[in-house]
Amino acid sequence: MSPSASSPGLADPTLLDPFTRKPESSSSGTAHPGQELLQVVIETPRGSRNKYSFDPDERVFRLKAALPAGMVFPYDFGFIPRSIGGDGDPLDILVLMEEPAFPGCVLLVRLLGVMEAEQVEHADTDHPETQRNDRLIGVAETAQIYANFDQIDAIPVQMRTEIEQFFSNYHQLQGKRSRTLAWSDTPAARDLISEALLRYKNKP
Repeated sequence: MSPSASSPGLADPTLLDPFTRKPESSSSGTAHPGQELLQVVIETPRGSRNKYSFDPDERVFRLKAALPAGMVFPYDFGFIPRSIGGDGDPLDILVLMEEPAFPGCVLLVRLLGVMEAEQVEHADTDHPETQRNDRLIGVAETAQIYANFDQIDAIPVQMRTEIEQFFSNYHQLQGKRSRTLAWSDTPAARDLISEALLRYKNKP
């Protein structure tokens, strides 16, 4: 079912433009006026045990899963509008900032790079399925602690290891295996976004 103007749900954030520019009149945040930024829709905020996901048919945010006690999302987790990633879902992005947002919040984000990864479903069967599940990495334009992060190498090795371990454990709970292929800089991330926007544009 496609959402219609009469749908009782929320406005559809998947239809937002994926890129915008910081207004020339803006004096807040760390980006320069006129700088191109990503628009990111947050689904699951930092520190949450609950995994939320936007349902584009009903136009609501649904509770998709709950993590075990002691396990929480390390940073805000969202998606890029008008995109389809290698797994068939909107392209994922992890956003670094000091305080959590909330499901449905739209952030302006500076792109740092991408954690290229693959996951294996049905790993313990005779028919395992491997697919890409890359996660873009960005910094909220309003972030202060991470304001000087301008490339993927600015993220400390320990922080990257913790992010990898989180997703490894997260997928293991779903009966999947995941493997990080590389941490790549902004050009590789932009290539992934271009491919994801093209998939969305050409979808049936």
